[in-house]
Amino acid sequence: MAQDFLDARKERFGSEDVWELLKLADSIITVKGKKVSTWDPKTADKKSVLKQVMGPSGNLRAPTLCLGSIFVVGFHLEMYEHYLLTI
Repeated sequence: MAQDFLDARKERFGSEDVWELLKLADSIITVKGKKVSTWDPKTADKKSVLKQVMGPSGNLRAPTLCLGSIFVVGFHLEMYEHYLLTI
């Protein structure tokens, strides 16, 4: 997976573009409020995953990180501490 920095504020990512990136991951972690969900893009329902990662503007939610082969979408301090300290 590429480790490039992409700014979704400057470059728009529609749902199909986002799915092309996410489907290559080993796992997708989404955070909405305090709810943390883990998805396997090989078996997860595409529509359900996209509902969690796309914002109301139709663009990829922020923050989104690609940590190796794991995508993390949304913010939850404890979850970030866990994943950033285990890399």
